[in-house]
Amino acid sequence: MCGRFSFVASKEKIQQQMGENLDVGANLRINFNVAPTQHAYVITNDKPDILQYITWGLIPYWSKDGKNAGKLINARREGIESKPSFRVPLRKRRCLILADSFYEWRKEGTQKIPYRIFMKNGDLLVMAGIWDAWYKDDYAVKSFSIITTPPNQEITPIHNRMPVLFTDKESYEQWLADNTLEEVLGMLNTPSDGILDLYRVSEKVNSVRNNSPELHQKIADPPSLF
Repeated sequence: MCGRFSFVASKEKIQQQMGENLDVGANLRINFNVAPTQHAYVITNDKPDILQYITWGLIPYWSKDGKNAGKLINARREGIESKPSFRVPLRKRRCLILADSFYEWRKEGTQKIPYRIFMKNGDLLVMAGIWDAWYKDDYAVKSFSIITTPPNQEITPIHNRMPVLFTDKESYEQWLADNTLEEVLGMLNTPSDGILDLYRVSEKVNSVRNNSPELHQKIADPPSLF
């Protein structure tokens, strides 16, 4: 799964990677420890020229109370097209989630050791997602889930799941375009090997109360790990 990520990026970097016409807004909210039920930056298929700030943890349009318990933060690629919460968003409401890195934990006995994972070439991570809108009268709550897949070579020693990642403008545009279900499912693949880098970070990232540049600092790993 993907249970935490970070968003540390400038307007210039986002527009350079995602397109100069993207409306990024005036003030970006930097977050070193984005957690479920918090807000994060996404680009949705209905407004592909605007960077939106919406809730992480899908709230289906048919929800009775509109509560976000953080249970639908991820959507497994396997069978996603038939899951009640995901089947409509997959077909009609897709999004890109922006991050500079995500965190994952490697189990070692009873200990869980956190790692920061990021693009080796310095690009932002662009994760595949789905979104939905829950309405109370005229008020809409937008929310999203990150789509996950089995891991590539870099992530396999750490965890058995990872986000679906897109790595070029053509795939960004294709994900947000009107496509058949077959075409959409065809894009949900394990990311290529060799595109990611990672290193161990402080266990302070385990607590959502911690949110500072310290969470990005590298901690030495035992030389025998990999």
